[in-house]
Amino acid sequence: MNAREAANHVLSEAGEPLHVKEITRRILVDQSWKGSSKTPEATVHAAIAMDIKKKGEGSVFVRVEPATFGLREWGPGPGVEGRGKTYSFTEAAKKVLEQFGDKRPMHYGDITAKALEMKWVSTKGLTPEATMYSQVITEIKRQKSRGEQPRFVKHGRGYFGLSRWMGEGLAFEIEQHNRRVHKALRDKLLEMAPSRFEELIGELLAELGFEDIEVTGRAGDGGIDVRGTLLVGDVIRTRMAVQAKRWKPSNRIQAPVVRNVRGSLGTREQGLIITTSGFSKGAHEEAARTDAAPVGLMDGDQLVALLIGNDIYISRQSHDIIQLEAQEQEDD
Repeated sequence: MNAREAANHVLSEAGEPLHVKEITRRILVDQSWKGSSKTPEATVHAAIAMDIKKKGEGSVFVRVEPATFGLREWGPGPGVEGRGKTYSFTEAAKKVLEQFGDKRPMHYGDITAKALEMKWVSTKGLTPEATMYSQVITEIKRQKSRGEQPRFVKHGRGYFGLSRWMGEGLAFEIEQHNRRVHKALRDKLLEMAPSRFEELIGELLAELGFEDIEVTGRAGDGGIDVRGTLLVGDVIRTRMAVQAKRWKPSNRIQAPVVRNVRGSLGTREQGLIITTSGFSKGAHEEAARTDAAPVGLMDGDQLVALLIGNDIYISRQSHDIIQLEAQEQEDD
């Protein structure tokens, strides 16, 4: 896929508008596009913006807010001035369940019918029910893979409800447990020896598809801790130089750190800073400079999500839980 096609794919799976930063992050995680650009976020943003500029109403994309995009097939979103209150399928499902579910599961066919009746979704597709089912299921799977509690719960035979209706039940307990694991994992990262943290970053890169990984931090290499090569289709090789910062959340990375990493890059290398903390506005601005080699930024939340998504330092457990299926309404 090219950047435009990958963005279309990510938005189709998301079922709701996303900021270009999140679109790019999901593209890189899914590896649906592995271009050689040193500024993937800028490349994705430009591809979407150019598509809208050239094709106008014929573009598959629609700008909802600054740097935030959705798909035109969803209809106008709530952030588009003068276009009414049309939502993505997942947002419309949430509204239907909130206003008409009476805290009871509804069949996806009924959810879709009510969403269309209320004009909360607009689609040219011939099977909106199938789209609704697919979008809700995709969201559930994605959030579960990240160790998050999905906002929708599947009750069997096409019935869905909202997880927050189960605030005192099993779903709530699972959510609270996973939140504790998220925090415990982040605390574990902060307690690691610097050398072990660098090794962990090397392990994560390997899970993400990098090869020729070398942990260099202990020997000293201009501030670079890990180097690796992302191989795409045995054709494209992208060399990445990574600096790992095991900092407390309150200690945000500033612009000078970004400049130092950029100055340590070798020929045709891309930079990446991975931290347990976060980045200042100045660091983001410095990383996005168009007149210099770009440096990617991965904060603590993104790091923990990727570790969980790749089953690093976590294990998954599943148990069979039985319950009566929601009863279909009898025909009048």
